[in-house]
Amino acid sequence: MYKIFLVFLFSAALFGSELEWMHNYKEAQKLALKENKAVLLLITTEGCRWCRKLESTTLRDDDVIANISADFIPVHLTRGKDSYPSTLKAKRVPASFFLYSDGRPIMHSVMGYWSAEDYLSILEDAKRKIRKTGDSKQ
Repeated sequence: MYKIFLVFLFSAALFGSELEWMHNYKEAQKLALKENKAVLLLITTEGCRWCRKLESTTLRDDDVIANISADFIPVHLTRGKDSYPSTLKAKRVPASFFLYSDGRPIMHSVMGYWSAEDYLSILEDAKRKIRKTGDSKQ
């Protein structure tokens, strides 16, 4: 059994982990309500180099992945292509929105590319605001 565990652990480290992105805002909201988590909505565009950089570096960092997976339902949508509430304005991309499962914002949206270290700080800010409100509809 110990050997199987070591093989599994080695395989996980070798291949890394990835976020399980949803691609439907309404479905993400339902899952967030069911799992009592907040929603992290990332809006990008197809031709945005900063979006690709955020996706290929920051959002592949193991600590960022672990933090998002523990407390948020991540949903990734494309501006002008996918459906999301009109109240969420993504004038610049990438745009990260932190929302309660009922769609209310936890904090102001975060625009642009951020390093893993900075994005972890942003995630902590969102989690701190959730704890501070003690809102049961997260």
